[in-house]
Amino acid sequence: MNKINKQSFSMAGLFTLSLRLVVGWTYFSAFWRRLILKDKLDPELPGYIGEKFNHFLPNALGIKPIIQFLVENPDHLWFAMMSFTIIEGIVGLFIMFGLFTRAMSVGVFGLAMGILLGSGWIGTTCLDEWQIGVLGIATGFTLFLSGSGYFSFDQYLMKKEFRITKWRYWNWIGSGSLPINLAVYKRIGLVGAFIILFITLYTNQYFHGGLWGTLHNKSVKPKVEIYEASIKESSLVFDVYRVEGVDVYGSFLISASLKDSNENDIYRINGEALAALKKDQIKNYYIAKVKPGKHSLIIPLGAKATINLNDNKFNQLSKGKYTLTLTDVSGIFWEKEIIIK
Repeated sequence: MNKINKQSFSMAGLFTLSLRLVVGWTYFSAFWRRLILKDKLDPELPGYIGEKFNHFLPNALGIKPIIQFLVENPDHLWFAMMSFTIIEGIVGLFIMFGLFTRAMSVGVFGLAMGILLGSGWIGTTCLDEWQIGVLGIATGFTLFLSGSGYFSFDQYLMKKEFRITKWRYWNWIGSGSLPINLAVYKRIGLVGAFIILFITLYTNQYFHGGLWGTLHNKSVKPKVEIYEASIKESSLVFDVYRVEGVDVYGSFLISASLKDSNENDIYRINGEALAALKKDQIKNYYIAKVKPGKHSLIIPLGAKATINLNDNKFNQLSKGKYTLTLTDVSGIFWEKEIIIK
């Protein structure tokens, strides 16, 4: 009673053909870029996808512990990136061909959710990653409802009456008429749409303040947080962690200084000296690494490291409050109070 006929699903699949082709290529192209056009899965080569994944860490929603575990464990990270890339390739290709469409639409939904939660905050102009994520989620849900219809391998398999199409769960993983009545189908469509709308609005507000309050974009300018700053004997030791800014290039640290409570300069090191730091003076935690550049210290997005600066002046400091200041090439600076007891 009130069943939807096969013709309706075939037409619905036809109407979503452009979505299938575009979203399919979106995911398959990730596989194509990383393995065919350029090797982005080799940790030793520039452009390693693991570093991009590391960029997600500072402001990820809900999945930050997973990302942190992976970037702290390079072998696990490489395996995850390889698996993720292969899954993207299979899902993208199968969606384009319309093969096991509904099962692959769940893959589209899951991949898009991962992008949204991990990197929905990244995007310098158009909230790029957030848009990719929410549109991918909506597309995956739509393709699950419609199946692939005409011009698909699912349709070909059903037309030729392959054995798999006789399986009781075929319609749930492939295409064709779902074994539910129209009233249930309507409820699934309506509830699913509103859930996706809620996810869209919630993440838009969480990442960007898109509904109320102050609109913000964490990708516009760099922000470096300073932790565990201390002075011991002849060493000034502190942790730096870059949590905001453009993901395609680093923050360029051109100065580090220490002042006493009267604003007198106690110590200052310029960009050239920072660029000359030795390897044992920088201890990195993640795949994205703080490293000396040509004229500055480079801090990529998501990178965290312990910096050790040595000078005999630190031995002569008296008890009291001091201020560590780090200055970016853009003129932005960050401060951390240090107390010597």
